[in-house]
Formats: sequence, C-alpha cells, structure tokens
Amino acid sequence: MRREEFERLVAEALEGLPEEFQKRLDNVDLVVVAYPTRGQMERAGVGPHQTLFGLYEGVPLTKRDRGYHLVLPDKITVFQRPVEAVCRTNEEIRNLVRQTVIHEIAHHFGIGDERLRELEKDG
Repeated sequence: MRREEFERLVAEALEGLPEEFQKRLDNVDLVVVAYPTRGQMERAGVGPHQTLFGLYEGVPLTKRDRGYHLVLPDKITVFQRPVEAVCRTNEEIRNLVRQTVIHEIAHHFGIGDERLRELEKDG
C-alpha cells in the first residue's frame, strides 16, 4: 500500500473518534513510519521477534500536573509495514489501523495495556 493511502486510513481512524476525545488531543502528533526503531521496540518492551503496530510516547493526561507546560507534543506512531505484514486485505489493514490508533490514544488518556486487554475482552 502506498504511504499516502495508509496515512489516509490513519486520518480516518482519528476522524472516527467521538468528538469529546478529539477535543482532548491537542499537542499530540500522529505520524506514520515504515518500521519501529530498535529504541522504540525497547521502550515498548517488545522483543526482536515480536511485532509492534503502534507506540505512544508522552505523558498521559492522568500523569500531568500544574507543572506540565512548555513540553514537546506527545507522539503516536503507527508502523505501516508490520500492520501490512499481518493483514491479507485492505479491509484488514483498515481495521488494524483503527484498532492501533484507538489503542495508542487510550494510552494518551492514561489507560494501560492490562486495562485495555480487559476492555477488549468485555467488548
């Protein structure tokens, strides 16, 4: 898939979020890159033979206090090639991109991986 098409899917996933979440995403940069770096894999706790579809780097809203200002934007990265590698169709790519964007935005709102797994089971 061409990068522009993949980026469009990421933008669609973001636009599909409820407005109350979109309003609280100021100072968040959402980017697409081909693959995670070794450093990103390490920060995410992902081993060399594991897959990383997305990564949130920043300070979750629940961890911010009055001293939180004049900081770089939080960053959400979606990794195109790992997503494509596990999907067979464009529809599967669209669904995984949406799931990845939602997962990483949940981290921005302070929801950890364990709670996300619970929510996914209940949903």
